[in-house]
Amino acid sequence: MQGESGKVWLITGASAGFGKSLTEEILARGGSVVACARSRESVAAWEQAAPRRALAVAMDVTRPEEIRTGVAAAMARFGRIDVLVNNAGYGFLSGLEEGSDAEARAQFDVNFFGLADVTREVLPVMRAQGGGCVVNITSTAGVYGFAGSAYYSASKFAVEGLSEALAREVAPFGVGVLIVEPGPFRTEFFGRSMRAPAHPIAEYANTAEVRSGAAHGDGQQPGDPARAAKAIADTVWRTPRPLRLVLGAGAFERVCAALQARIEDVRVSRDVSVNVDFPAA
Repeated sequence: MQGESGKVWLITGASAGFGKSLTEEILARGGSVVACARSRESVAAWEQAAPRRALAVAMDVTRPEEIRTGVAAAMARFGRIDVLVNNAGYGFLSGLEEGSDAEARAQFDVNFFGLADVTREVLPVMRAQGGGCVVNITSTAGVYGFAGSAYYSASKFAVEGLSEALAREVAPFGVGVLIVEPGPFRTEFFGRSMRAPAHPIAEYANTAEVRSGAAHGDGQQPGDPARAAKAIADTVWRTPRPLRLVLGAGAFERVCAALQARIEDVRVSRDVSVNVDFPAA
């Protein structure tokens, strides 16, 4: 187990799910946590549990002013941020045609733009201190587009692309990036953080099946959030650190299969792909 004494983690969405489990894990390891959630009351108990090492902060990631205030409070209290965990987010079980423009934009405002805004505010701190790690919680839906979750998958694919580029941009400053791709975990995500379109379309029977399966399967997922938190905390300090961490046996198989299918799909067009350049002189 990696000791966390002297390390400061800023975790969004710390009131539940992976955010809650990570907060528990880091405090148990002796580290300090800035626990962020839309409601400060939902994370205030951490300050009572570890008054010198926990700071509860109200941070709605769609409100830039709350992000600025939260990061400033973290710096005033601890003077550094070693690890940023972008965990805040929610799921939207909707096919493309079913979702409205407002619903789609709301999904991206939290899952993508909120994550980018928090990261943008923390990066100057990490650059100035000469190191740090940004942990972005995505999903297997960021590798494989699931039917019935077009906008959710799109938001997670976007985070994956952002994270890859970010890793190359900040490496010269000693700042790392870790993309976490979980499969199904018992985090109450489906009951607490999942939304459906306001106007579903009956013809999309497969979408309805996805929604029904998610609702009835909640609480039966194979993934253990406490073990996931340990894995994330350990991986942050691994040398060398991988860019991606897939969590869950089923998730690992799904991601490998999706990547292999992508390679095979691209190879089908090889003869076309390599013959569209100008002829060699």
